[in-house]
Amino acid sequence: MAIRLTLGHIEGFDDTVSTFAQQLGLSSVQFHSPSDLKGERGYWEVDELRDLRERCERAGLVVEGIENVPYRHWNRVLRGLPGRDEQLENYRTTIRNMAAAGIRMLGHNFMPTYVWRTDLRARGRGNALVTAFDAGRAEEGNELAGYKLAPDEPLESIGPDQMWDNYRVFLDAVLPVAEEVGVQLAVHPDDPPVESVGGVARILSSPEGLERAYEVSRGSPAWGLDLCLGTVSEMAGQQSVNRVIDFFGPKGRIFYIHFRDVQGTVPRFKESFLGEGNYDPAAVLRRLIDVGFDGFMIDDHVPAMIGDEDTWAETASAAYCSRGRAHAIGYLQGLLNALQVEWRG
Repeated sequence: MAIRLTLGHIEGFDDTVSTFAQQLGLSSVQFHSPSDLKGERGYWEVDELRDLRERCERAGLVVEGIENVPYRHWNRVLRGLPGRDEQLENYRTTIRNMAAAGIRMLGHNFMPTYVWRTDLRARGRGNALVTAFDAGRAEEGNELAGYKLAPDEPLESIGPDQMWDNYRVFLDAVLPVAEEVGVQLAVHPDDPPVESVGGVARILSSPEGLERAYEVSRGSPAWGLDLCLGTVSEMAGQQSVNRVIDFFGPKGRIFYIHFRDVQGTVPRFKESFLGEGNYDPAAVLRRLIDVGFDGFMIDDHVPAMIGDEDTWAETASAAYCSRGRAHAIGYLQGLLNALQVEWRG
């Protein structure tokens, strides 16, 4: 199967998004906890999932997958709190309903404090707006605190042993159902990849942590990586990216990719345009091909160029369909063509 280049992390589907995808020459999309899915009963319903898929198909777009259920659907699972059994059952229902609706990829993170940034308006090349993280300022709070997947209440302290136990409970509960109905569960590394932030440990913050998660999955064919190259680059640059690709790629455990990069590694980094970050995009893509990757790739956190809305402050379709995103997609299309990789939009 050829690699697919997909318009990713869509917050909600409308004519603006579908036209943007078509103008970029893309024929598939991936969603990020989309506003189209209400999930009012603690899980996504078959009808709303099927309606989203069919709306996309009428616009000539295949739905590759969805990433991240709403925080309220599984906050107790993430934190190991009473009530998680009910949420785990709801998560299993979501998996079954996705299969019934014909959507076979569900991405997840395991960060109770979600993605953490200390600056949403850092300056990149040509004064483009990018996000940044500085561990020395983390105690000031998360600039993404108001985002829909971030917790809306102070969290209790959670250590690494408890977080590993929480993740083990989650996988033991959901992987058998995912295997049964043919849905793949792809985990996103912890962003930023630090040992702890906001009083909560981060267990998927290193190549070693990701390898341990593979062990916890017990080799389930339903478990793999949502390989966020930017997050792995935040660990140790090209070195960590190469290690993760070489470990998971031959095992067929890289389900899909967030193709982005940063300048610098923890404890301080800022996001960047492709080609000016820690790794060589062409070398990374070639390495992925060499280990047999044949999933889909999406653009991800893109710089806000002149005339664009802020990268994270605005998630409406008009802001999402930006110059920065078009640049990232065009860069990847050129890279695939230059390397003579078989792919489709």
